[in-house]
Amino acid sequence: MHDDALDYFRPPKDKTLGLIRLSASDAGLTEIAFVMEDDEPARPNAHTEQARKQLAEYFAGSRRTFELPLAPKGTDFQRRVWQALARIPYGETRCYAEIAEQLGCKGGQRAVGAANGRNPLAIVVPCHRVIGSNGRLTGYAGGIGRKQWLLAHESGEVAFALN
Repeated sequence: MHDDALDYFRPPKDKTLGLIRLSASDAGLTEIAFVMEDDEPARPNAHTEQARKQLAEYFAGSRRTFELPLAPKGTDFQRRVWQALARIPYGETRCYAEIAEQLGCKGGQRAVGAANGRNPLAIVVPCHRVIGSNGRLTGYAGGIGRKQWLLAHESGEVAFALN
């Protein structure tokens, strides 16, 4: 089953980030994911075109928040976690325990981590801003190197090449 629209975006700043696939329904974006190749022909719509524009602004350093219609598929708990992720300010990080506590799930770090890992909207719902309570970078569906790159980009550090 495919969403109504499909498009691709290649971050201009650093080729090592790779390709980003954008999927959308009539209601909004359903997926933003790092992919190896464009394995299907693009079928853009207004939502994917708007996402391409705002991602270009983000990577150029002129956008810190996204204003896009989002329509991710997930459980009620996953959606609550994703909404909490969307509130983490640009250039800041939070740990899983902080998000669990914010959601009234004290001790629910693992559940938050699982929902974080299922976030279908990379970058726009900034799961890369969630780190371990010890300050270490933890898993990222797009790969730890991309997570490091995104955090460095947002903190204004010089981005480095991924291996």
